[in-house]
Amino acid sequence: MPAASCCVAIDFETSGYAAHSACAVGLARIEGGRVTDCFYSLLRPPSARVMFTEIHGLTWPMLKDAPGFAEVWPEAAAFLRGARFLLAHNASFDRRVLLACCRAAGQTAPDTPFLCTLKGARRSLPLPSKKLNLVCEHFGIALNHHNAVSDAQACAQVYLRLRALGVTDAQMRL
Repeated sequence: MPAASCCVAIDFETSGYAAHSACAVGLARIEGGRVTDCFYSLLRPPSARVMFTEIHGLTWPMLKDAPGFAEVWPEAAAFLRGARFLLAHNASFDRRVLLACCRAAGQTAPDTPFLCTLKGARRSLPLPSKKLNLVCEHFGIALNHHNAVSDAQACAQVYLRLRALGVTDAQMRL
């Protein structure tokens, strides 16, 4: 059974502007103050037209045989079980994608509250930009930016660093 202090960082890459166009998902579980497990899957998007390849590097040939969100969701939902919070850097985006993908797939979305490490970084870090890659650089966190599992792991590490600086969960809550 997951510890009561468990949180899960989540990151999506999308293939288009529609919220339900996820093409990759990454999850990173935090238990006992450290990242203990990760989950990653490419996702077959709802359309063969893949945008943002220049950002995330994903193309239709890479995604066409990937499982759809509905196929991946049971395993991802099991990974989220027991989490007090879901974390994301720019959590309003990832929450919107999660809810839209669940709705499009006819799945029940988790009602777990979201915390936003972008909000925490804006509150506490003296950086001109609080983008994930720059926050990671500030903290010395390794990042393969726009790879969903790397972004989720980095978000989890940012969360732990922000908490160590005294930023509270309430200050990061959406």
